[in-house]
Amino acid sequence: MSHKIDTVAVGGGQAGLAISCYRSRKAATMLCWSEGGVLQGTSRALGEEITWEDRKVTSTDWQSYNTLPHGMEVPVIQSVLIDRPAAKASGAAETAITLDAAAIGNSIFDATGARIREVPFTPDRVKAALSSHG
Repeated sequence: MSHKIDTVAVGGGQAGLAISCYRSRKAATMLCWSEGGVLQGTSRALGEEITWEDRKVTSTDWQSYNTLPHGMEVPVIQSVLIDRPAAKASGAAETAITLDAAAIGNSIFDATGARIREVPFTPDRVKAALSSHG
């Protein structure tokens, strides 16, 4: 991540993912689902937001609801499955989506000293945090 008060760029980087789960006969599929969860979580952390006007949702289609834009630099994802043959079948890939906002927020804090507590981490929110941080 790089920053100046007039320019903010957040993106790219790396993501590491270890999935501890029951024995899967379709390990490649589980890895794809998990890596998709990382990308969905990154999209939520950097752009996705439901917008409101008065008491009405205004982000009602793909033009008004921001997601990761096509062509955006996405993280390189390193994934590994931790096989636990004695474990009972339960969810595995779903949890990958929940970690991105915290990891990206902590990366912004580590790089700038400014803590942002509201997602998505838009350029305007990063600029405001940098301005108030000093």
